[in-house]
Amino acid sequence: MKKIYHLSTCNTCQRIIQEINPDSNVQLQDIKTEAITEDQLDAMYALTGSYEALFSKRAQLYRQRNLNQQTLSEKDYKNLILEHYTFLKRPVMLVDNQIFVGNSKKVVAQAVAAFK
Repeated sequence: MKKIYHLSTCNTCQRIIQEINPDSNVQLQDIKTEAITEDQLDAMYALTGSYEALFSKRAQLYRQRNLNQQTLSEKDYKNLILEHYTFLKRPVMLVDNQIFVGNSKKVVAQAVAAFK
């Protein structure tokens, strides 16, 4: 299975998707219009072993809610990601049993290679 969870309004996500140049067998899911299900998030967790690894600490809501001054548990990270799409670090790219989370150059390069 090949899938990319992204935000269509995010320029970085758009750039990475162009770089990957996915073919028709890659499923694209805009997390703003099609919310992530708990099953999908649990599948991502199974590959990363951490909800925190899937959590975006750059989200504006993170600071607005003073979450940066709290100690969050794995359950908190999971619930926050399910509550609001901006808490998912993006993009999340799945290729079979590999997961690539975020937009660092290293992660993107690995994802591009995996999608070929």
